[in-house]
Amino acid sequence: MRLTIINQFYAPDLAPTGHMAASLAAHRSGLGDEVSVITSAGGYVPQSRLESSNAQDNRHIYRLWTPRAGKSSALTRLADYTAFTIQACLRVLSLPAQDVIVSLTTPPFIAWIAVFHKLFHRSTVIVLWNMDCYPEIAERSGVIRRGGVISRLLRWLNHLLFHRLTAVVCLDRAMLELLKSSYMPPEAGPSWHVVPNWESLDQFPADKNPPSWKAGEVLDLQSGFTVLYLGNAGFGHSFESVISAADRLADQPFNWLFVGGGDKFDWLRKEKEAHGLPKLHLYPYVAKEETASVMAAAGCALITMNHNALGVISPSKLHANLAMGLPILYVGPAGGNVDEAIQRYGVGVSLRHGDVDGIVEFVRRLADEPDFRAALSRKARAAFEAAYCDTQTLPMFDVVIENAHRSRAAGATGPIAR
Repeated sequence: MRLTIINQFYAPDLAPTGHMAASLAAHRSGLGDEVSVITSAGGYVPQSRLESSNAQDNRHIYRLWTPRAGKSSALTRLADYTAFTIQACLRVLSLPAQDVIVSLTTPPFIAWIAVFHKLFHRSTVIVLWNMDCYPEIAERSGVIRRGGVISRLLRWLNHLLFHRLTAVVCLDRAMLELLKSSYMPPEAGPSWHVVPNWESLDQFPADKNPPSWKAGEVLDLQSGFTVLYLGNAGFGHSFESVISAADRLADQPFNWLFVGGGDKFDWLRKEKEAHGLPKLHLYPYVAKEETASVMAAAGCALITMNHNALGVISPSKLHANLAMGLPILYVGPAGGNVDEAIQRYGVGVSLRHGDVDGIVEFVRRLADEPDFRAALSRKARAAFEAAYCDTQTLPMFDVVIENAHRSRAAGATGPIAR
């Protein structure tokens, strides 16, 4: 099978979507597919590394130039998006007929490139791997007005796109329900699937004992119980209740460690200074290989989500935290992937915004009751092995791809299953 994956980011870039794309590409290549990856030579953040080779076994990795203008503004993002989109369109049109094209959602609407390929190769089927929902994110963040001219145009483009898809893969049930309610064609349309993101079981073996994180020693994390937030802090995340909890526990041995970046890091830095929180630490992104050491220095993992983000994003930091056996402190709306994991597997606590008492009570209990923390740690690891590692999720993706391919072979233009 000839399979193409399209996404602006790809490993070893730090972007989670890049690692998801690389995992799927390596897996399908191992099954014998001829895999092409269309990605950029630019990084998710300046710390991102790039590979020098564009050939890996039977994977052809096309790294396209972008200005690397950064994420500091909508204009700089647009510059990167535009440069990548134009070149990716030319590259995908130059490929021989593909059996299946899997398109992620960075940049937004990049799946239209797969549609252009299909114009010349009618038998190609398109799988949308939906990581983010546009224009919903832009509407909910206030970048554009829902019902305005731009919003209506982008939704119209989505309606046209979804009519041309063979399958849609969502990250959780909330995302699936949002997209189906907005864009499901009235008649023949794509099949719909939920496949959560994952981490590699090989990268997180059960007996993993990562080396000590040197920065953790400098920050003196060993002097108290550490709550870790790992990854991007942006539109989809809120930390007001967390700051209030940190303030309440400021005179007790608790560390609040934020490792990553994003728009909210400046806000966190100002709150740290305003509240006088020396035990709230902000540290930049670390390499993927270093994340296990960072997590090993923590006693629990913090994940937050805005109410506006429910259904439009799905926090991918959950899976690595579960792999390392970290109990999950989730602050956000019910119904997303993190809340689902907590309700199903009992790996932590799911709290709503404003519940400062609940945050304080949970972290205190984790610090004071080693047996309680150990029980949640075992449940977290068990959940990872049962539902959020590559050995469980990649076979689910195989079903989506193989079914889409069979619909092509049968000459079908719509879904084979709902």
